[in-house]
Amino acid sequence: MTQKIAVFTNVGERTNVTGSAMFKRLIMEEDYESALNVAREQVENGAQVIDINMDEAMLDSKAAMVKFLNLIASEPDISRVPIMVDSSKWEVIEAGLKCIQGKAIVNSISLKEGEEPFIRQAKIIKRFGAAAVVMAFDTDGQADT
Repeated sequence: MTQKIAVFTNVGERTNVTGSAMFKRLIMEEDYESALNVAREQVENGAQVIDINMDEAMLDSKAAMVKFLNLIASEPDISRVPIMVDSSKWEVIEAGLKCIQGKAIVNSISLKEGEEPFIRQAKIIKRFGAAAVVMAFDTDGQADT
């Protein structure tokens, strides 16, 4: 008997304030009910992972991430898929990991800040049982290949 293995994962990216003007507007207006509907629609349309990003200069990214993830946790139709916590700010990622009850994915960590911060962050991610997207960056910049 052979087992089919998925080689493609559909990641819902519409719950991202930097990538979706509509989602950004909903979060900025604190219309979290409508923002939850954006996440719900992605799952209904086949997203296997929901990527959530609250990186916006005019927003308390950490507070918005925590609030939105806590709301998602109370929605079984959304929280049944893994959540990808996406931020350029480690404190936002760590706060997000504390809210997720199921499998989390961190997007992303790299060696951009050096080996010591990378190892510290990787250990925290492991402690939460999360997976990590690792970017090919180091202190010299992005990898050429």
